[in-house]
This record gives sequence, structure tokens and C-alpha cells, in this order.
Amino acid sequence: MNQDIRLIDLYRARHRIRGRVRHTPLVASASLSGHIGSPVHLKLECHQITGSFKLRGATNALLALDDAARTRGVIGVSTGNHGRALAYAAKQAGMRAVICMSRLVPSNKVDAIRALGAEVHIVGASQDEAEHEVARLVRTEGLTLLPPFDHCDVIAGQGTVGLEILDDLPAVDTVLVPLSGGGLIAGVALAMKSASRDIRVIGITMERGCAMHASLAAGHPVQVEELETLADSLGGGIGLDNRYTFGMARELVDETMLVSEQDIAQAIRHAYREEQLIVEGSGAVGIAALLSGRVRAPGTTVVLVSGANIDMALHRRLVCEQVEECATQP
Repeated sequence: MNQDIRLIDLYRARHRIRGRVRHTPLVASASLSGHIGSPVHLKLECHQITGSFKLRGATNALLALDDAARTRGVIGVSTGNHGRALAYAAKQAGMRAVICMSRLVPSNKVDAIRALGAEVHIVGASQDEAEHEVARLVRTEGLTLLPPFDHCDVIAGQGTVGLEILDDLPAVDTVLVPLSGGGLIAGVALAMKSASRDIRVIGITMERGCAMHASLAAGHPVQVEELETLADSLGGGIGLDNRYTFGMARELVDETMLVSEQDIAQAIRHAYREEQLIVEGSGAVGIAALLSGRVRAPGTTVVLVSGANIDMALHRRLVCEQVEECATQP
């Protein structure tokens, strides 16, 4: 197991961020349990303060900085949710925050980051291009980089989700985790496999351009084309020089699977109609995997619903689709 990040680091992160993030609910889903014939629970990180699990890692990493780094301020590249989390954590600490994003990031996420007082740089049409701007600002302005996933303190912070699942449902058999750069699944898988190697950890992601899924299949980090997708927060590369998340995913994750755009849309509708939840596409992929029958014999299952930060105009269109009475609504 990767010795750079240990179970004790997750417990230290939980102590560090206690009172600054929510212990989010774990709720039973009657509809999904009936659909698959096994108990299903939803871990509602969509109810986190900034609308996603990203606040855990950003807060832990920021609080772990020394005074000199805090004085210089922090910078990050983001597909939206990490930027919002970092902006929030920096505002709470009275620090400067700069967030670099590509043009593919939805405007609602950009606006939310600006509203928190962070400086926003929109650069290029991919996360890789935005990372070049981050490197320039680190070099010229001395800002401290806090990346969205491939960082020990970020992974440890995200792993506190796994500790909460084990606290609330120790008899879990399978955990479905949205898969992008790997910070979330690395931390959650470390928690689960430290408790029992028999707990299955499955990464769920979209068909349109998931770098971690392609990298695991290739056996090494690879680049993929970034494409528009309902699961926009799962876009972006994992870095060809990835230090932590690729190795941890390869060692600790049992399998990864893809869901289609149609599956994701149906999952967003299901979350709203059956679970009374507003969920973004990236947060809905675990529900999509269950509804589409891709997960076989999961036993007692936790679906990690990772975020709620969807553009509400898009949400209304998806929810109203195939519903006649919505046809005349703007």
C-alpha cells in the first residue's frame, strides 16, 4: 500500500477539519434498494457546505500549510468544485485565492467561485491549459499550489468521507465512488480496504473522456481529449507525472466502469423524482450505474453522491424531459 498516505492521515484530517465541514447524512434509498434487490444507502456529499465533497480536501490542505505559505496565498486548477471549495476555505481563513479554469467549466460554478472573493482566470479549452496558467502564477507571484486531487493532504481530507461511511454503516459491502482525478476514490478506498479487503470499491465515470479509467486500462497515466459531458466535474487529466492517485487507484480500487450521457441524465431525474435530491451529473454516476444494471451482486451498497452544483436551467430541462406538463415551461 502507498506509504506516503496512511490511515492515520485520514484520522488526522478528520480532527483538523472537524467543525469546518459537515458530517453528511447517509440515507437509505427505498427506490434503489427495490431496483437491485439489495440495501442501498446514499452518502449525501451534495449536502456539503459548498455543494460537494471537495471542501474536505481543500480545507485539510489549506489548514496544513505553514504561516509563510498562507501569507502568499493559494492557487488551484479546477473543473469547478475544487475551486469553489478552495475559495470558501481561503475566505474563512482570510487568505488570497486564485482559481484557474478552462472555458468548459459551467458558468454557474465560475460565478459561485467569484462570489466567494477568489480571483478567477479562464484559460484555454482544457484543464491542462489552465494548469499552465497555474504554473506561471506560482512562478511569478509565489502563490502556493493546492491541486484538486494528487496531493497527500487533499487525498486525506477526501478520505474522511470513507471514515464517515464506516462509522454509519460498518457492514457495507460495496461503495460506488465517482471517478475523476482519483483524490476521492483514493482516500475512500484507503479507508475501506484498511477496514476490510472484502469491501468492494468501484469507480464510476462517464464515457466521454475519463483520464483515470483510460490510464488504468493502459497501465500508466495517459492524456485524453476533454469533451463536453453532463458529468463536467469528472473531466480533466490526471497528470502524466501523477504521484499518488494513479498508484492508489490501481492498488486499492476493485474495478472502474463507464456510464453513458443518457444514463447520467436518467440518474439526475431519478435523484430528483425518487430521492428528492438535486444532483449534478458527476454526483449522479453511481445512481446511473445501479439503474443501468452495470453493478452485479453488490450486497449492502453505498452510493457516494458527490455534488449538487448543477446549472439549474440544465436541471429543469433534464427533469422536465419526457414530462408533458413541463413542455410549456421556460
